[in-house]
Amino acid sequence: MLNTTALDELAKRIGQAIDASPAKDVEKNVKALLQANLQRLDLVPREEFERQAQVLLRTREKLEALESRVDELETRGAREKSSP
Repeated sequence: MLNTTALDELAKRIGQAIDASPAKDVEKNVKALLQANLQRLDLVPREEFERQAQVLLRTREKLEALESRVDELETRGAREKSSP
């Protein structure tokens, strides 16, 4: 059977070694670099994208309803014009 206390202690020591090593600084620098570059991409949060997609869908539905209504009115107007 494995000694979990010894494994936990080993994991703790490895974590401490990584925290004190240059690898931690590299990780921080890479994160900062990625954040800076992502900010320049002018990205929007997922929630805002979903909200705008819903607005677009409602707008499209209203436009289709209005187009249908205009077609109906044009047809009615053409019929009224042609009847004596």
